[in-house]
Amino acid sequence: MTIKEVSEKYDIPADTLRYYERIGAIPPVTRTSGGIRNYTEQDIAWVQLAKCMRSAGLPVEVLIEYLQLYQQGDKTIPARLQLLSEQRKALIEQKNSIDEMISRLDYKISRYEIAAETGVLSWD
Repeated sequence: MTIKEVSEKYDIPADTLRYYERIGAIPPVTRTSGGIRNYTEQDIAWVQLAKCMRSAGLPVEVLIEYLQLYQQGDKTIPARLQLLSEQRKALIEQKNSIDEMISRLDYKISRYEIAAETGVLSWD
């Protein structure tokens, strides 16, 4: 797939794909003999991982560290496991915080719904 096709399919700007490759957040993409990016299934798998991790709010630096560990081979499996486990833990903490905020907003909304019906805002 061309960079344009990958960009459109995964809704990632081509500039972002180039940036990820340049900084080492994804491995160098396979190229044609003319030097044009030709994304293979493996290249696309890295793009999908990067998109997933970035959508979850993980810093680019984590992607870079993960790729560096991956490129060092199987001896880094424990380090990769630890990195991903730590990121999962951080995401769960964020999720719990968001759940708490939603609960607070739900309470306030319910109070305003009652107030809209009765014309009286009560905070009991």
